[in-house]
Amino acid sequence: MTEVARPFYRACLLVAFAAAALTVGCSKKPVITGTAPTSEPPAARPTVTLQANPTSINKGDAVTLSWSSTNATQLTIAPEVGAVAPEGSTKVTPSDSTTYTITASGPGGSADSTVRVTVAAPPAEPAATTSSIDDMFLKEVQDAYFDLDKADIRSDARAALAKSADFLRNYPQVKVVVEGHCDERGSTEYNLALGDRRAAAVKQYLVSLGIGADRVSTVSYGKEKPFCMESNESCWQQNRRGHFVMAK
Repeated sequence: MTEVARPFYRACLLVAFAAAALTVGCSKKPVITGTAPTSEPPAARPTVTLQANPTSINKGDAVTLSWSSTNATQLTIAPEVGAVAPEGSTKVTPSDSTTYTITASGPGGSADSTVRVTVAAPPAEPAATTSSIDDMFLKEVQDAYFDLDKADIRSDARAALAKSADFLRNYPQVKVVVEGHCDERGSTEYNLALGDRRAAAVKQYLVSLGIGADRVSTVSYGKEKPFCMESNESCWQQNRRGHFVMAK
């Protein structure tokens, strides 16, 4: 080999080695060190249940609401109850049929539950018209009659007043005025006093039968408003009475 060719040959070998080294280096993959990040599991969704005992009541009765929940941080019951613990019970007294709703919320979302409480309305009483009450008053309420110059309740008057008391018990909204009347004999002053005693005796007897004293008032007309105008015993007996009128 000539002196000129020898340096050229060495140069070619160096280029070949460099190219080989570069190829090997490029084929190697980088090594990643360290731990890959991991994601946290999602928060659990809340659950909640609501119950009522009983679910049907009469107006004025109480109901017990009870509930339980999981995965909740805040609970409220509507209407009226407000914020509550994750588990518990409370009493409510709804005036009308009501649907109660509990709402539970937490990191995983919210959930709700409902229960309906039915309030039974009291049975409606048939409303008697004013005219029908007036008619029944005239039919059922009976006067009490008295002996001459007396204010004692006779046996026939007791029976009449018992029937009158039955009517007043059946219609507690009715109030009455007892008028004391006398026959035409005697002075005006005497008969006014006697009529007052008769009206008071009738009232006292009604009270003894259970009628409230505040429902019965009295007035005396003496002999000023007779029911019968003839001057005989039959007519006078009609005028000696405790007479009922409905208070307005």
